[in-house]
Amino acid sequence: MQSEDAGYETDKVVEIETNIDDLSSELVGHVTGLLLEAGALDVWVTPVQMKKQRPGVLLSVLAEPSAAKRLAEIIFTHTSAFGLRMAEKTRWKLRRDFLEVQTPFGPVSVKRGFRGDTLLQIAPEFESCKAVALQNGCPLQRVYDAARAGAMALGASPLG
Repeated sequence: MQSEDAGYETDKVVEIETNIDDLSSELVGHVTGLLLEAGALDVWVTPVQMKKQRPGVLLSVLAEPSAAKRLAEIIFTHTSAFGLRMAEKTRWKLRRDFLEVQTPFGPVSVKRGFRGDTLLQIAPEFESCKAVALQNGCPLQRVYDAARAGAMALGASPLG
């Protein structure tokens, strides 16, 4: 879906949340992995203060509406949650494409973000940079910097 006024792409997502104060951090980490593997767009955990002065976490999941039920089942099955909050939200996002740039260390995938035809973001893909860095035994930051410079040399210079 395209937002005519702003030039951004838009879509609908569901945010699923629950507060948890009685689950070990290892299990919280486990469930975040399960949610991502099951198709969550993003998962994050925020420390919160809960009733009776107990520390807890706010588990938040961003998902396509069609995945909400499947992800809710994972949360109910793998956490101590007794309830979830769900809210439909409109998401604005940049149109994305990917290109491969040559670096002194090897080829790296780079993501570009556009508002309409205007390039706003360049982001070397982490996993691509990590693999190239490991293959070459060099610092990840050097590969990341080389990939960004390679993308900019191709005329892919973002605004700002």
